[in-house]
Amino acid sequence: MRNVDATRPLSDLSLAGRRGAVFPGSDVPDRPLEDLIPAKYRSKTLPPLPEVTEPDVVRHFVNLSTKNMCVDTHFYPLGSCTMKYNPKRHERVSRFAGLGDLHPYARPEDSQGLLQMMFEMQQMLGEIAGLPAVTLQPAAGAQGELTALLVAAAYFRDRGEERTKVLFPASAHGTNPASAALAGFECVQLNKSVNGFVDLEELREKLDDKAAVFMITNPNTLGLFEKNIAEISRLVHEAGALVYIDGANMNAILGITRPGDFGGDMMHYNVHKTFTGPHGAGGPGAGPIAVRPFLADYLPGPIVTQSADGRFGLETPARSIGRVRSFFGNVGILLRGYLYLRTLGPGGTKAVSETAVLNANYVMATLKDVFPVPHGDRCMHEFVASARSIKAERGVTAMDIAKRLLDYGYHAPTVYFPLVVQEALMIEPTETESKETLDAFAAALRKIVSESTETLKGAPHTSTISRPDEVAAGRNPVVCWGGACEPVPVGV
Repeated sequence: MRNVDATRPLSDLSLAGRRGAVFPGSDVPDRPLEDLIPAKYRSKTLPPLPEVTEPDVVRHFVNLSTKNMCVDTHFYPLGSCTMKYNPKRHERVSRFAGLGDLHPYARPEDSQGLLQMMFEMQQMLGEIAGLPAVTLQPAAGAQGELTALLVAAAYFRDRGEERTKVLFPASAHGTNPASAALAGFECVQLNKSVNGFVDLEELREKLDDKAAVFMITNPNTLGLFEKNIAEISRLVHEAGALVYIDGANMNAILGITRPGDFGGDMMHYNVHKTFTGPHGAGGPGAGPIAVRPFLADYLPGPIVTQSADGRFGLETPARSIGRVRSFFGNVGILLRGYLYLRTLGPGGTKAVSETAVLNANYVMATLKDVFPVPHGDRCMHEFVASARSIKAERGVTAMDIAKRLLDYGYHAPTVYFPLVVQEALMIEPTETESKETLDAFAAALRKIVSESTETLKGAPHTSTISRPDEVAAGRNPVVCWGGACEPVPVGV
């Protein structure tokens, strides 16, 4: 048996007549292909599938998988994205018979167990947010943002108010203005800040009778809790607008404070960030939203409800904006979040945030003499350090440091975000990492700072691919395999 190089395509191993399995003969009556599949659905040519043995296939993909980084194999201090370990028990239970294999078109009377779990998930999310009306429909955090903004648009439309603007700070997640634009709003950015916080005077200047929503992340993307959030909410509400809380950083405040209590009218959850659904690879995801009762009628449906006799069903609110995805939510991911919350309970959920905040402050204190933190002596669940001085002294950038971390077995923190910090390194250790892991990570960063500029500029040295041109890849992505592929112009 030949050894399989994980970097080689399986087609290189293909030999005519090789196979991994022999299937029994078909028991379907022999009929011409054109009788079975209409011509418009038939390909002109068969795909060039490789002919290989089962060991070739297994070894290829197992070897390939060892070249990947994931939360199961490495520490992921990826600021803003909350990459914490996903408990395997929740993965296993979410696939139990009657859950993972339940048909999405099953009748409510045949799905009472699952519907009860999803109803309880809605209740828990509403309680954690302090915003009792919840829909599980959105399939990602960004879609949750878009959904909530469409809800806001419908609300103001019903009131006969022409509100066309969405405001957000300069440090906002990029999905905030993108969601606002997709929802048809004009984007208005606040450019000033006071020590990393919203400038109240600029907010007052830009709030007018055209303002519909102020979108704010709290804690913000600098890892700081907006100390004036109550005043911010008061100003927005006095202008007749709504406060949207980006829930990306909920891992810092679970069981400690609630967006609804400090003025939020709407928010989304990132189930993969806060409640350990699988993260990455473009999905699947879930981005439930929670809103105040006066917005409940506009939520997308169906929503899980409970009747007086205790039975569970599906209903669509009276003024619903309509569906934003199929069925009532991405059940597989929502189940993992449900199991996470039921495992922890209220006390455990609060401990998540307390430990996440402790870990972030510990790493910040350990590193701030070599990587200064421009905003705040303390942080919440994450902090934004700067490699600006190292770049000025030696020409070593945040990207160079990030790439060198790969050689030490760590995924890099988020770099160059938020843009308000030059040469930003955004670090979020989460609550799932031990002190030993955090110490080793900090030691690696301190060692990297002492290494030669030549070593850092050439990193990573241990990966299959070393220094791809990220700008060229972003502008001219190659999205297919084979020598005949051409780069695809951005926007096509």
